[in-house]
Amino acid sequence: MGIVGILVVIICVFGGFLLGGGHLHVVWQPFEYMIIGGASIGGFLIANSMTTIKMSFKMGIGALFGKGPTKADYLELLQMLFQLFQIFRKDGPQAVEKHIEEPMSSEIFKAYPKFLKNHHAVEYLCDTMKITLSADLSQYDVDDLLDTDIKVMHEEEHKAQHAVQNVADGLPGLGIVAAVLGVVHTMSYLTAGVEKIGELVGAALIGTFLGVLMCYGFIGPIGGKMKSDIEDAGRYLSVIRAALVALQRGAPPLVCVEFARRSIYPTERPSFEEMDATTKESKKAA
Repeated sequence: MGIVGILVVIICVFGGFLLGGGHLHVVWQPFEYMIIGGASIGGFLIANSMTTIKMSFKMGIGALFGKGPTKADYLELLQMLFQLFQIFRKDGPQAVEKHIEEPMSSEIFKAYPKFLKNHHAVEYLCDTMKITLSADLSQYDVDDLLDTDIKVMHEEEHKAQHAVQNVADGLPGLGIVAAVLGVVHTMSYLTAGVEKIGELVGAALIGTFLGVLMCYGFIGPIGGKMKSDIEDAGRYLSVIRAALVALQRGAPPLVCVEFARRSIYPTERPSFEEMDATTKESKKAA
């Protein structure tokens, strides 16, 4: 929906300007664009490390084209967890070890491609099960371990999101900078006549217009979508966390996935009947 939103902004803003009697050639002021764009990029480079910059671009593109986990994604996750935990309870820890050691070649994980594409989630699940199989951890230790992992992951991603949001917050000010420089330039044409002065002042005001439009119409909303994406990714991991903590507590697989199901937002949460039907399919497959 990101691209659709951008098109709506462009069509409504510039379409409204045209319908009101404006002329688009007036808006094209390349030097104003250069001042605002260059200052924004320069400030972005000054304020952030290369790691944050790369992550910002990656998450920004994802914000435009990606979408959060759907009900089907969560249902697939619950089914995968149930199947994995069934093997763990039925055949012992050694039976799941080969799956968590090499998840990309695991027949279980291959059956759930959406989960397998989520590298954070794969590492989150497999690394936790590795440590629980090799060390004697309590349910509280596992809970703390998983919580720490989510917090650290979010802190790194939020740095990228804040970097983009800071650019958005600075754009109106940079638009004023471009406008002031335009007015300064206009001062040297005070004897050129009203028409020329009006043209130059109009060009200068495009700087203010562009800064505000870029802030509230494009960069700010992208930063907001990045924040929403981080929260969605965290919720997906929290579902895995709920299941793993329940498993460490000694709960049977069906109860583990029920804990996981209850940690999903109601808008995306599969019903108990849907989950029950899915787990029965897993039992038949096993």
